[in-house]
Amino acid sequence: MSDVTSRTGDNVVQVHEQLRAAILAGDVRPGAKTSQAELARDLDVGRTPLREAIRMLQSEGLIFTEPNRRVVIASLSIEDAEELYVLRIAVELAAARITLPQLSESDFAELEGYMAQMSHLAGGGPPSLQLFRGPHRAFHQRFVGSAGERCTRLIAELFDHAERYRRVYGGISQDEYDKRAIEHRALLDAAIGRDPEALAAALAAHYVATAVLVTSVLDPSYRLDRLRATVEAIAPGAMYAFG
Repeated sequence: MSDVTSRTGDNVVQVHEQLRAAILAGDVRPGAKTSQAELARDLDVGRTPLREAIRMLQSEGLIFTEPNRRVVIASLSIEDAEELYVLRIAVELAAARITLPQLSESDFAELEGYMAQMSHLAGGGPPSLQLFRGPHRAFHQRFVGSAGERCTRLIAELFDHAERYRRVYGGISQDEYDKRAIEHRALLDAAIGRDPEALAAALAAHYVATAVLVTSVLDPSYRLDRLRATVEAIAPGAMYAFG
């Protein structure tokens, strides 16, 4: 019995990861309405592990359910995008301040390496973009890694949810990456200089720039009032990023 339970649990984990990855990658269209039967068929998975995977994704806010086992994939909205960056700035600035004293020369060397990888991959089309996400994620994770398991788990989830918007609205053209590279450089230089205020301002400005890019595509007239209030309260040195 224990072996069967273990295999079932593993299957649930695999189905959860498969469906979550499909949602984050946009393979399952945001806002789409479907059924458990259709999802099971499309993903070629069993309905029993799928039901548990859906429950797990509901708790993450990526899926909603309706009567008659209808499933709704979380939509992309400008309000949600703003909220994501409000949370990212609030949580990651605290995590970065905690982590900064723990960063070593070895960490800085690895961060330089991630920047070199990103520069090499930027603007290289969809295949390079897929590869770009690895060093980009690793670069950001290094600045928050000492904040504790609960905090880093939340940061990873917020990163993934923001990735849904970046995939659709925040293309990584060479020109756009050149701007992001300057922001990444400011982050790393502040960390090397052991300057927590400069690191907080650079990180907040980086996320504001991304949020402005995303929301300008969704609705150029939208006012990022919640994001402005957040930055003004905890990283006023980054207010210039709003333009």
